[in-house]
Amino acid sequence: MIKLAEGGAFLLEGSRIVTDPQEIAAKGLQKEDAKKNTIAYGILKAHNTSDNMEKLKIKFDKLTSHDITFVGIIQTARASGLTKFPIPYVLTNCHNSLCAVGGTINEDDHMFGLTCAKKYGGMYVPPHQAVIHQFAREMLAGGGKMILGSDSHTRYGALGTMAMGEGGPELVKQLLSQTYDINMPGVVAVYLTGEPVKGVGPQDVALAIIGAVFENGYVKNKVMEFVGPGVHSLSPDFRIGIDVMTTETTCLSSIWETDEKIEEFYEIHGRKEEYAHLTPGAVAYYDGLITIDLSKIRPMIAMPFHPSNTYTIEELKANLDDILADVEKRAKVSLDGAVDFTLRNKVVDGKFMVDQGIIAGCAGGGFENICAAADILKGKYIGSDGFTLSVYPASMPVYMELIRNGCAATIMETGAVMKTAFCGPCFGAGDTPANNAFSIRHSTRNFPNREGSKLQNGQISSVALMDARSIAATAANKGVLTAATEFDGDFGVYQYHFDRKIYENRVFDSKGVADPDQEIQFGPNIKDWPKMSALPENLVLRVVSEIHDPVTTTDELIPSGETSSYRSNPLGLAEFTLSRKDPAYVGLAKDIQKAETARCAGEHPCKAHPDVKPVMNVIKKTFADASRENTGFGSTIFAVKPGDGSAREQAASCQKVLGGWANIANEYATKRYRSNLINWGMLPFVIPQGELPFKNKDYLFIPDIRQAVSEKWDSIKAYTVSLEDESLKEFTLTLGELTDEERQIILKGCLINYNHV
Repeated sequence: MIKLAEGGAFLLEGSRIVTDPQEIAAKGLQKEDAKKNTIAYGILKAHNTSDNMEKLKIKFDKLTSHDITFVGIIQTARASGLTKFPIPYVLTNCHNSLCAVGGTINEDDHMFGLTCAKKYGGMYVPPHQAVIHQFAREMLAGGGKMILGSDSHTRYGALGTMAMGEGGPELVKQLLSQTYDINMPGVVAVYLTGEPVKGVGPQDVALAIIGAVFENGYVKNKVMEFVGPGVHSLSPDFRIGIDVMTTETTCLSSIWETDEKIEEFYEIHGRKEEYAHLTPGAVAYYDGLITIDLSKIRPMIAMPFHPSNTYTIEELKANLDDILADVEKRAKVSLDGAVDFTLRNKVVDGKFMVDQGIIAGCAGGGFENICAAADILKGKYIGSDGFTLSVYPASMPVYMELIRNGCAATIMETGAVMKTAFCGPCFGAGDTPANNAFSIRHSTRNFPNREGSKLQNGQISSVALMDARSIAATAANKGVLTAATEFDGDFGVYQYHFDRKIYENRVFDSKGVADPDQEIQFGPNIKDWPKMSALPENLVLRVVSEIHDPVTTTDELIPSGETSSYRSNPLGLAEFTLSRKDPAYVGLAKDIQKAETARCAGEHPCKAHPDVKPVMNVIKKTFADASRENTGFGSTIFAVKPGDGSAREQAASCQKVLGGWANIANEYATKRYRSNLINWGMLPFVIPQGELPFKNKDYLFIPDIRQAVSEKWDSIKAYTVSLEDESLKEFTLTLGELTDEERQIILKGCLINYNHV
């Protein structure tokens, strides 16, 4: 079904894979020259502003954000001197669309976005019109272009657009005409053959890929380039459905070869001029190779609590007890034993019963997915028991076409509910299941409590990811888990007609013209970033959380869901930091922050915190020059592998505003999270795997840290401060590769200071 090559591979004429060393030698194939013939290389070269293709400085063509992120981004850019959006910037409102949550603050954010779009020359998409990525597909993507978005699922590779999801500060840099600085990424070929069997959808292919590559890091921080004859057997919607899920592999970005089907997509959307025919050169070299026979993919399910925990539905049904026992075992780690969790009570008479189905968002809400679901549901009904089904088209133009072709009516006749474009079910702000309920979703993620349940309140429900087709088959079977390959009816062929009048009549488009006289509308929850100080010469850090899960998601660092309503208030949101993973974190972080607050005010920190004096007394025995004038105080956390998941910068900024100076990890799950730490002036320390030289609530001393960052030290000596025997225990930290600009950001304390001080 899916094979991973151990090394690199050549692709000849876009259709023949060569990996045999003897054949490579016989043909005289040269790796370095052939690397330049990938689609990815050509796009990156066209957008690189440096003279070095190994050290890229990228300028993007367009930017896009949603209402969880754009307030913080614009506030950061304003504090750094923003006067006008230098490139097209689209502000969508698809996350905080339930305006009753938190009172007026969600709609206040929307009005902030509208007035900023007018003032700085951007575009504004009102709530319920489109989810961020569907609008980008319909109105922004272009062949050979690059788009940067402040959402992790910013992926438009199927349309020939290399797109990347990053934390807000990276968009701030683009708004300030700075660059996105990365090393030239590796490029991995995803070579497709065959075509999917009836009932298999894009989520099935995507989950199969994620299951094969996530844990081994095969494509981590690389570009996935989809090539091969199987590409052309897939419709644009099918390709899009696979492409958007590449984020869950931890790849950097994605790109696909394009053809007449993609050209037709652009023509349907009234933008044929944006199409570009993209294909690898005659001889292209890839750093890795994933070979997929589409005809062998079967309906898949990603069980709780990660998109990589994948099985075929057939395999799950055949091994229910063993697989459910494994899920429960994993849950003990993910949930820290905070609540009792079981799925084996969902098995009734040998059948696995589901409580809820959701088809939604940038992954599930596409036209073809919903039409296929309607075909499966035709003439059926979901029943009047506990099972529910909600369907969210990804945009109003998609919804309108589903009304016109009758598919919306077909779905509603079953007892299912059609809703407007909204990302809420994907991150816990809509359709939260009942306690102990099991939800199957064609959405993007199924992390613990991401669906909205709260461990601290004794709640737990869980999500499995599936394709819309199998969700519909399950709904037609009144909640009995069912693969769409069991559907014996016919799938219709539906022609899509895009009606752009919806956007023309509702979306604000400045056409790039700024209005400096426009006043920005602020709500009472929209707050400026607090002042942040530069990195001191030395640091005393208190470890205020110690996490040993194999992976720590951004949802655990800063919960999604209703907390998103507070994301325009840095200090207000910070109160939720690690609240579902380590409720003691906020109190401990704020406690040691008192010492630094006092120090920065010119007061003696020992008066603000009782531990300062005994800790400094131990340090001064060895480092006599350490003093309150040159030594800062703050917090750090340890996590094995933090940062999987969302691009939300708040996973880092919340720690920063609570006095965090660093993270310590064995590795970082994504580039996005590490970049967020750096842009908020936090040190991305790495420590080798093994027994830790410190524990939670210990104090650490890091001498000469400012000098270490400035002079690019390969390793940094740190010390655990023992108050019991008044001694220092030495250990070593590293920072990994940092650009000169990143070092300056850390030294100055954050990106705002870098641009403003």
